[in-house]
Amino acid sequence: MAKTCHLNAYNVCFNLAAMNKAPEMLKDRILERRTALGMSQQQLADKAGVSQVTIQHLESGRNATSKKLLEIARALGVTAEWLASGNGQPRAESNVAGTDVPPESFRYPVISWVAAGAWAEAVEPFPPGFSDRYEMSDYNSKGAAFWLEVKGDSMTSPVGTSITEGMLILVDTEAEAYPGKLVIAKLADSNEATFKKLVEDGGRRFLKPLNPAYPMEMCMEGCRIVGVVVRAMIKL
Repeated sequence: MAKTCHLNAYNVCFNLAAMNKAPEMLKDRILERRTALGMSQQQLADKAGVSQVTIQHLESGRNATSKKLLEIARALGVTAEWLASGNGQPRAESNVAGTDVPPESFRYPVISWVAAGAWAEAVEPFPPGFSDRYEMSDYNSKGAAFWLEVKGDSMTSPVGTSITEGMLILVDTEAEAYPGKLVIAKLADSNEATFKKLVEDGGRRFLKPLNPAYPMEMCMEGCRIVGVVVRAMIKL
């Protein structure tokens, strides 16, 4: 059975025969995605460069295929493979521009600095009822992640990156912590976590504030990196 490959911005290659076997999947996927984006059939047709009748026939199951499936998928911000078979990724690759698709959102709890400091000791980091506040992000964490609200001005810098008091920072506990990254660390003599930039000098690791008015601290024995800061936002 022939396999047809289409090379465009998606670099997608999929089996048209498999698509013919799943008209229900195709029509449901198109309708589901179009509705989620708040698009009319005509708006989708205009964006994909097809007729409104083509979209209507695909969504009704009257047509199981379309030569313009790649264009329709791009207009919906998904891969053609996902539309046709349900396999692959439900979202378009990041190098596809102009889709105007809202990013996928993930929900993470906002916790206290004491809770962050006790992260390694927690048998179950997020038990039911652990946090009554959650915030969304487009970041898909590698491990358990949480938000912290920045306290003080030690990470407020007069130049470059500056994280001011009151901002929310998202911490990924499984992201790789290497020199130059902003991290959440737990010092051996403190119950709370601390927010600093991880630096290395002469084979030794230090926690450096972005505010030059504050001193660096050595990350000595007992110092533990809780996670890496991957997002920062301010709530107005």
